[in-house]
Amino acid sequence: MLGRTDTVSLKEALLLLRRHLPDGPAGKVTIPIAEALGRFCAADILSPEDLPPYPRSTMDGFAVRARDTFGASEKLPAYLEVSGEVFMGEFPEHGPAPGACYHIATGGILPPGTDAVVMLEHTVAIDANMIEVMQPVAAGANIITAGEDVARGEPLLSAGHKLRPQDLGLLAGVGLQSITVYRRVRVGIISTGDEIVAHEQKPPPGKIRDMNSVSLAAQVRSLGAEPIFYGIAADNKKNLSRMVHEAVTANDIVLLSGSSSVGTRDLGEKVIAEMGSPGILVHGVTVKPGKPVIIARAGETMIFGLPGHPVSAAVSFDLFVRPTINHLSGLAEDGLPLHRTIWARLRRNLSSASGRTDFVRVQVKISSDREPEAYPVLGKSGALSTMVKAHGYIEIAEKLQGLKEGEIVEVVLFD
Repeated sequence: MLGRTDTVSLKEALLLLRRHLPDGPAGKVTIPIAEALGRFCAADILSPEDLPPYPRSTMDGFAVRARDTFGASEKLPAYLEVSGEVFMGEFPEHGPAPGACYHIATGGILPPGTDAVVMLEHTVAIDANMIEVMQPVAAGANIITAGEDVARGEPLLSAGHKLRPQDLGLLAGVGLQSITVYRRVRVGIISTGDEIVAHEQKPPPGKIRDMNSVSLAAQVRSLGAEPIFYGIAADNKKNLSRMVHEAVTANDIVLLSGSSSVGTRDLGEKVIAEMGSPGILVHGVTVKPGKPVIIARAGETMIFGLPGHPVSAAVSFDLFVRPTINHLSGLAEDGLPLHRTIWARLRRNLSSASGRTDFVRVQVKISSDREPEAYPVLGKSGALSTMVKAHGYIEIAEKLQGLKEGEIVEVVLFD
């Protein structure tokens, strides 16, 4: 494959990747719900109790027997005695007698014997102990019954669901203190090349700072996975082999940055091929940027050789590493889009080579008539600033030779 004679289409590469992915998530852990944001449920969760556990008022007003208000109107109101009050945080042991009511606030527990709440604005106080009810209420009006939000035994969340703030609030509401989730996917990252120095250093002539390890680690974290940086490997086969072997042994995924190009000093393919079977699946995909990407599997570990150019590395990550992390994290495939997108009008012509899928960075602006417009941010794949200036990217399909100004395009927005 060193001559790239086996370059495949994007569709073929994704099919090969899916076919060779290891089985689902590697393990489970139980953690407090306060630490579970962004994690993935490892099992279906059923509610252990009703929520709310007791019927509650949804309005400020008076807890009544609905039948005591039947026929009430402004001209002929119903008169009810105010014989008590429901205090917040207290459970009412007794309820009002027929023809009487209790004052109640929003969220108060409905007292025994009552089945509705008359809104405060539909009453007139005659004195401290008597009200006129100007509108009738039906049983169940302005209350939430026990278990109406969630009933005991009702499914709350399914396995593979990514936990959001509202999910954690619901779990707390039914009394769950911890949750079983899939463990974080571990992603080893290795930067390669004699020309690379740590980003904290000032590079001497002929050297450049390591940008990719920082941006790749951030992309990994954004997906809820755990990045582990193994350092910078020189273009030395023994040294690179040792680092890759260490990373493959300890991680679910290994990323090699700057190891996929074909050249006398780029050793990535040779080292990856020696890590184990089934070995290299893809070396070269007909996409721009990101053509020289390597996709491989060694035992239960997926290995990706990403281009050294920052834009190419970022696009390759999004195309191939992202779905791999999602799969190994246990993310359920529910058919919903994994990216935020927006439709916009393209503001210049774009050309593309037939037989290649192009990904073009774009900046989105809103026109004076409130229409989203997509302005291409052009630049070479080594210019990371083009990613910073862009809000997302558009795809030019393999069968097309470009897009025309004025076309409506789908913009995939960056996280």
